[in-house]
Amino acid sequence: MSSPSKDQENPLRDHMVKNSHTNSWSLPKTMICFIVLVSLPYVFYSLILLYSSDTPNHEPVIRIHRQHSRNKVLVPTHVPSSDDTEDKTSLKHVVFGIGASSSTWEHRRNYIRTWWRPNVTRGHVWLDKPVKNSSIDHLLPPIKVSGDTSKFQYKNPIGTRDAIRISRIVSESFRLGLKDVRWFVMGDDDTVFFLDNLARVLSKYDHNEYYYIGYPSESHLQNLAFYYGMGFGGGGFAISYALAKALEKIQDECLHRNPSLYGSDERIFACMMELGVPLTKHPGFHQLDIYGDLSGILMAHPVAPILSLHHLDLIEPVFPKMDRVKAVKRLMVPMKLDSAGLIQQSICYCKTRSWTVSVSWGYAVQIYRGIIAAKEMSVPARTFIDWNFGDEDVYFSFNTRPVSTNPCQKPFVYYLSNALFNLNLNRTASEYIRHQESNSDCDWKIADPSRIKRIEVYKKPDPHLWDKPPRRNCCRILPTKKKGTMVVDVGVCREGEIAGL
Repeated sequence: MSSPSKDQENPLRDHMVKNSHTNSWSLPKTMICFIVLVSLPYVFYSLILLYSSDTPNHEPVIRIHRQHSRNKVLVPTHVPSSDDTEDKTSLKHVVFGIGASSSTWEHRRNYIRTWWRPNVTRGHVWLDKPVKNSSIDHLLPPIKVSGDTSKFQYKNPIGTRDAIRISRIVSESFRLGLKDVRWFVMGDDDTVFFLDNLARVLSKYDHNEYYYIGYPSESHLQNLAFYYGMGFGGGGFAISYALAKALEKIQDECLHRNPSLYGSDERIFACMMELGVPLTKHPGFHQLDIYGDLSGILMAHPVAPILSLHHLDLIEPVFPKMDRVKAVKRLMVPMKLDSAGLIQQSICYCKTRSWTVSVSWGYAVQIYRGIIAAKEMSVPARTFIDWNFGDEDVYFSFNTRPVSTNPCQKPFVYYLSNALFNLNLNRTASEYIRHQESNSDCDWKIADPSRIKRIEVYKKPDPHLWDKPPRRNCCRILPTKKKGTMVVDVGVCREGEIAGL
């Protein structure tokens, strides 16, 4: 959905500016007039567009409402956070090893551009051989060519030898001798990482101990074919420095002992078992061994920070009717404003209209006719099928619920269009526009949600969200006189508040 044109109202901006705190001291009228005249240009530019150099008109915008003091203007590059300390693990302590192929690099490097932060993130892309036009691109990690693996046997009848070289990326990265490394993170070239959330998770573990952190597949059959205790490599996994040091010493011998395994992650897992280190499971790493529409998972995400998304070439775009890479860029808009809250679900009810409202912050909002229990709303709808083309709940490693064919039970879905941050109020405002699908055949005697064309959601960022015991945020439907608009507040649940009731 395109941003409002210059001659249209921007309801998010207007609401944020109108409610901003004003200074309490007074001035003579002539001075006030002078200030107003001088400040007009600043007001015009007070909502600045970040990351817009390659963003087409239909892309959402990140806007920050700037607060003006007498002599300075506050222009943060992202939402301020107070949780950084000198000793705490941060992105500077993480080295990424991205497994890639020369045959897919030209296309898949565009996924990496959406999450890689030049001069902040560290690591390399590991290819099977050099590629043309591989000159330094400062928006991408530097390229390394994997070492020769011809001395290792590969006996799996359906896999490829690339599994051997990719399994050695952690060891090869360790041998580079990079300074101040605490974690090595593996992923594929079609994996997107959510960096701030990943750093928060890793900061909770001691890198001087043996840790192997990841998550199994969403596919029950894939986990049976491999292991429920294995960190699937596309979804990404993290290995502590101490464990990487131990792995590097024994890995080649381990590979010689396991020539019949299929993939690189299975080989890593085999070596971890020889070292006696089990997988520390952390939801949020998404292997996505599925096909189809991912929205069912994202709209009912586990109560855990989102860390990665894999197989982006095989699932439908994260946002409908968009190019896959541009859809990922759109998801990165709210991530820059409130990464801890990204995709987190909150559930509330509009009792006067008998509606259930589910907010997946920074992604989508759903309105259902009727009052649906939170325990059902928290279960992902099967908008997708399994890696083996199954569409029943037994195919998945997590609870799912069917998508109803009853038009009265189909949700009205609103996808992210815009996101703002107001420094004065220290809160975000995000806009969601209805996805044009007809639900007009319903004959229930319940108010028709089709009158709602857009939804505004207001939320205060909480960088310490995951320092507390896991709990969903609460949401509240706010009164509004804006025609065709629903206004929702999302935030920490108040004392005694349960699911918006």
